[in-house]
Amino acid sequence: MNEGKMTYVLITPARNEAAYIEKTIQSVIQQTDLPMRWVIVNDGSTDNTSEIVRRYLPDHPWMVLVDLPVRKERHFAAKVNAFNAGRERVRDIDFKIIGNLDADVSFDPDYFEFLLEKFVQDPKLGVAGTIFKEEGYSSDSDSWEGQNHVAGAAQMFRAECFEQIGGYRPHKAGGIDWIAVTTARMLGWKTRAFREKSLFHYRSLGTAERSQLASNFSYGEKDYYLGNHPLWEIFRVAYWMVKRPVSGIALGAGYLWGMFTREPRPVSPELMRFHRHEQMQKLRGILASLITFKRYRRFEPSAN
Repeated sequence: MNEGKMTYVLITPARNEAAYIEKTIQSVIQQTDLPMRWVIVNDGSTDNTSEIVRRYLPDHPWMVLVDLPVRKERHFAAKVNAFNAGRERVRDIDFKIIGNLDADVSFDPDYFEFLLEKFVQDPKLGVAGTIFKEEGYSSDSDSWEGQNHVAGAAQMFRAECFEQIGGYRPHKAGGIDWIAVTTARMLGWKTRAFREKSLFHYRSLGTAERSQLASNFSYGEKDYYLGNHPLWEIFRVAYWMVKRPVSGIALGAGYLWGMFTREPRPVSPELMRFHRHEQMQKLRGILASLITFKRYRRFEPSAN
């Protein structure tokens, strides 16, 4: 093993992913830098997710399948429980990086080699990933989160960082990936979604076993639970109403419903203050860019 080499493990909670998981498996086994262990946790699937994974185990001994009992509910707290079940299967390994990988994505053969090199280059990098794309969507151009947010489809954590933030925290409403990344920044780690690479996410975020509108409403609820600043949310909803009016309305309705029901938030007061401070900084930057662009267009010489 080369000195300074970043060793890594992957954990993939998977529930009813028969339609896509083979694409993910093919992407991982073709990597130029393979994981020391990849634990796929079959989280009570009722389709043939487990059977698909089993076909690959004999030829890839670094792949492990964990089967959990069938359950009726699908929620984000259960996903954390599945991840932790996978984490138990890597405790005997001395790794530097631990990754949470969705079971419905695909990416280039040098995807993880690229990310591991970023950890080598910057010892303060705590969480790394890339932008992601879906049908008709790119987090590079369609998201307000910015380069500091690493989406949950593929999150790579420095092991020390993951331990310091306390791992993933279960909450049925979701936001587990966001809480982890934002907590890392609050504790002084750098987090980055690199633009040089991307992965493709086959199922639109949040639409597993529910409609797109229900997903948008749920994201609005989550925005409230996670402590989004009301001013930020107004601009966020307005942006989506311009792009997709119905989705924007559902997002806003979800946020208002969260305010009305007052469900307990899964974030600490300290994390919410840190989050809102970041949002106001980003909002000022966005507005300053728009004003600068408008002034430039006003004084731009005519082409005639």
